[in-house]
Amino acid sequence: MDLSELTDFSTTSHHHHTWAQTFHSYPERYIKPRTPEELQEVIKLARRCRRRITVVGCGHSPSDLTCTSSWLVNLDHFEKILDINKNTNVVVMQAGIRLHDLGTKLKEHGLAMPNLGSIDHQSIAGAIGTATHGSSTRHGLLSQSVLALKIMLANGRTVSCSAEQNSDLFRAALVSLGAIGIITEVTFQAAPAFDIEWSQSLHPLEEIIADWEKDLWTQKEFTRVWWLPYMKRCIKWRADKTDKPRHPPEANWWGGRIGFHTYHILLYCGQWIPRILPYLEKFVINVQYAFKDGAGSTAVQEGHAGLLMNCLYSQFVNEWAIPLEKGPEAITRLSLWLNGDEKTAKIPFSSKGLYVHAPIEVRVCDTSNTQPRPYLDNTVPDGPTLYLNATLYRPYNRDPPCRERYYEAFEWLMKELDGRPHWAKNFSTVTREEMHTMYPEMNEWLRIRNEMDPDGMFVGDWHRRLLLPEDDGKSSLQLEEKMLKIKPATSGGLDWFGYIPGKSMSPQGSEESFEMMHGVEAEKSVMFNNARNDEDDEDEL
Repeated sequence: MDLSELTDFSTTSHHHHTWAQTFHSYPERYIKPRTPEELQEVIKLARRCRRRITVVGCGHSPSDLTCTSSWLVNLDHFEKILDINKNTNVVVMQAGIRLHDLGTKLKEHGLAMPNLGSIDHQSIAGAIGTATHGSSTRHGLLSQSVLALKIMLANGRTVSCSAEQNSDLFRAALVSLGAIGIITEVTFQAAPAFDIEWSQSLHPLEEIIADWEKDLWTQKEFTRVWWLPYMKRCIKWRADKTDKPRHPPEANWWGGRIGFHTYHILLYCGQWIPRILPYLEKFVINVQYAFKDGAGSTAVQEGHAGLLMNCLYSQFVNEWAIPLEKGPEAITRLSLWLNGDEKTAKIPFSSKGLYVHAPIEVRVCDTSNTQPRPYLDNTVPDGPTLYLNATLYRPYNRDPPCRERYYEAFEWLMKELDGRPHWAKNFSTVTREEMHTMYPEMNEWLRIRNEMDPDGMFVGDWHRRLLLPEDDGKSSLQLEEKMLKIKPATSGGLDWFGYIPGKSMSPQGSEESFEMMHGVEAEKSVMFNNARNDEDDEDEL
């Protein structure tokens, strides 16, 4: 295969952005291979052309993890169920299948995923690779149900791994962050299809804290809490499997199109007048619950649908995992800080004039019985894990003014409570040194990563600044991509540009002045336009 043959399933004019439009990038080529053979040829051609490969699904992660100016590969054509064992409920599938399509296909066979996060737009490989989780102490990460993987490596070879076969690779690939190879097949332990009966109701924060050590997280199979920091109240959502007849949740205008746009406009007003945000929180709760503690709603739904929620608008998401028993301290101190009592909160940042969006999502999981454990599993290894999710909306794709200071304080508190950030989210103050301290097995993950991809075909700037050892100028990763610059995007968020040493991927930046990020120095001597790059590559072929 040569570059001309890529035109059947690729484009050179793709605009990539995260779901939340927090980051935008402009890959030299956007490629959607249709078969494993085509994918293998793409990898071989990328090596000959000295190109990095990034794999993307729906781009739901709001960070720059999937940004590239090199080659961006999408596996949406890898969407088939390959085998179902009806005796064991073990399913073999292609790794690009989206979770909502997987749910539909499993349902046809009387099966379901045993656990889900809040959305189902991601591919199964993307959900596994970033340690996606649900909200249940009876379940761990989604990867807990993965029995085996097939991975196409940087040399084009496909290898299989499981707990019994290539177990080190399996542990590394279960949370791969896209840096090891391209997962092409997933063998998954499905469950019999089920319905759930759920209920949600409004409660004072002190009641939630009082029930923390009782049965808050264990009474039902699925539990999550949305915390309203200014009202000092929480919405408690619980669900159990049931055989009762289905009935949908009650509909109201707030949950429809009018409510959606009303809330969006009010959030936008909060950009300019942040002090209205506590009143907006109260307004929303008044509409939904009339301020009445215990008020709520219930429904019986198909499990796959009932476990999901609407993410509403573009948003920053900063979620951390901490030990479950430290949850009351975390919430109490953050509540004090957000409400102006910095001294008692013991958080060394000012909250004066800072107003945040509601709610703060509180979820749980338990991986203490999971074996083998992924090297980069961010959960607590010897007990249940609490996830705190400090979401900030971006109304009409505009960044909220409180983000930098809020997240700096939030992450400081999470670190003090032995927290680890969710890999796919917007954490901003974690250093490479801190990351290696958080993950004692990081070096083992890096060893396997380097063995599978010695030239860095799957390594980007995100991996370099957070995971890889500090660059000493003698890096052997010849294909790794470094960030060249970022700048505000016209549609909101940030435009991201990168380059591979010796082969620039960012002609847009060659004539502009810009501030260099993370110590990366641009040399105009390596700035070529895309047409010149293609000519060089044809000569190489």
